[in-house]
Amino acid sequence: MKSVVITGSTRGLGLGLAREFLARGCKVMVSGRSERTVDAVVAELSPAESVRGLSCEISDASDVKRLWDEARQAFGRVDMWINNAGTSTRSLLGDATASDIERVIQVNLTGLLLASSVALRGMQAQGGGQIWNMEGFGSGGQTAPGMSVYGASKRAVSYLNKALSKECQDSPVQVCALSPGIVVTDLLKGDYDHDSPEWQSAKRIFNILGDTVDTVAPFLVDGVLRANKNGARVVWLTRRKAFLRFLTGAFNKRDLFAENR
Repeated sequence: MKSVVITGSTRGLGLGLAREFLARGCKVMVSGRSERTVDAVVAELSPAESVRGLSCEISDASDVKRLWDEARQAFGRVDMWINNAGTSTRSLLGDATASDIERVIQVNLTGLLLASSVALRGMQAQGGGQIWNMEGFGSGGQTAPGMSVYGASKRAVSYLNKALSKECQDSPVQVCALSPGIVVTDLLKGDYDHDSPEWQSAKRIFNILGDTVDTVAPFLVDGVLRANKNGARVVWLTRRKAFLRFLTGAFNKRDLFAENR
């Protein structure tokens, strides 16, 4: 029975991953910034003996170390650590506030580095494990107006995975990547003014290329559980799949946002 720590797992894709790992008999440690929300998610998930939860500020090194220690104590070891915690801001760089920029970098980059460092040391001490880092818009070099801050933070994920994979090539620790594509979550929808023409345009693209958590999470979890090599990458929205979806876009009647109209 594998044990998994998922950062940022009280909602959205992180919560979907937690549910799917539990459904496959794994033990899961969920985490988020709010202790109340973490407790509510743990109470919701089952079976109770397989899930634990802890509030964690991902940009605080002591919090991240505590998350590792609690998971190690609860499960005996941590087989997989998934760096899913993330935040976003959508605005032109010249319009972005300092606090918005700082928060994205604190969570998406500083938090990623701190968590990877803690997990790496812990896995080296226990004799092995896998670190999975979540890619996003910008990881593959994509650019778009309003995505400078978020995209730069996600571009760093690609660099870190390549560099850390090389550092771990002679160790029992594997460094891997998850690429979920466009997943319809509150984080995605919250980046837009839903009364704006920009949202109407973006929504058309999302309905072609996007998918729900319930669709993407099972695929990613199955890929993680199958992977057994350093540098593995589990990709949901491949280039071929995206190309085929655009080809059939004119006939696409999907409305991933129907419940929110």
